[in-house]
Amino acid sequence: MTTAITPSLEQLGWSPFFADQVSEKDSGLVPRRISSVHRSRVEAIDVVGSAALELPANSNTADFAVGDWILADPLTGMFVVRLARKSLFQRRQEGGRGQQLVAANIDTLLIVTSCNADFHPARLERYLIMADQAGSKPVIVLTKADTTADVGDFQSKAEALQRDLPVIALNGHSADAVVSLMPWLGIGQTVALVGSSGVGKSTLVNTLTASDSMQKTGTIREYDAQGRHTTTARSLHAVQGGGWVIDTPGIRTLYVSDITDGIDTLFAEITELAPLCRFRDCTHAHEPGCAVRDAIAKGEVVADRLERWRSLSAENSSRTPVLSGPRGNKTIKKKR
Repeated sequence: MTTAITPSLEQLGWSPFFADQVSEKDSGLVPRRISSVHRSRVEAIDVVGSAALELPANSNTADFAVGDWILADPLTGMFVVRLARKSLFQRRQEGGRGQQLVAANIDTLLIVTSCNADFHPARLERYLIMADQAGSKPVIVLTKADTTADVGDFQSKAEALQRDLPVIALNGHSADAVVSLMPWLGIGQTVALVGSSGVGKSTLVNTLTASDSMQKTGTIREYDAQGRHTTTARSLHAVQGGGWVIDTPGIRTLYVSDITDGIDTLFAEITELAPLCRFRDCTHAHEPGCAVRDAIAKGEVVADRLERWRSLSAENSSRTPVLSGPRGNKTIKKKR
């Protein structure tokens, strides 16, 4: 991990949102930001660079996310409290009862895919839903733009996924990539890179950080986008321009769960029309007076958008655990 010595908390991403959580009783503690999370330890940075961080006995590192702000004892380095998060990107694993924390307090989520067989609109929709649910701004980043003559086609398909969605095509090895992403890399700004393995996330991180201590990257077969990504831990890196970037391991499968608000944002044209339907619980399938189907008939809404909305909504409902059981003895059960 490579970090930069920073002269102020603001350059680390500190803002009034976090400062307002610090009370007089915390006056003897110092703010630190989680810079990496491993199975057995977490690491942090503060205004002088890397900082020691000790966790109490029986602590679980899975409770921390890269980008978290915490307060620690300056003498012992002991963790005291984690501050409330401004945004949180998380996902539910298959068969898991809890959410896996991916990154916290991110301003922009860079959803990375490549201009080859990896480009998959349905998978990008899932990332967009997660970004919208997390409370961060999504940006689609198309890598390997220098390897295809159809960049415009990839861009137009990506832009159609969500209203006013920024889409940036670039070559991750080129210094021009920094210029293309600079609007989201200002002083104190934090971005996180997510995407499947082999799309060039770590290559892009290396370019953005211009680091001598480069992330290890695997190779990829261009004809079928098969490859192996060797990033195994989430980590925070200083980037050119004063911002911060969080690299994450490639996500093999992204399930839709606990993200109703994210779906509503992704399919805003359907969400906005739904209140105009005759029936409050309209499924937009067969009910008379359906404003959504009327808009489809007029060509104002694309028909397959409704089908994807219906499919993702059904998956979200079936995979989101619900609490049941007698009071005081709640258990998590899957919806059917």
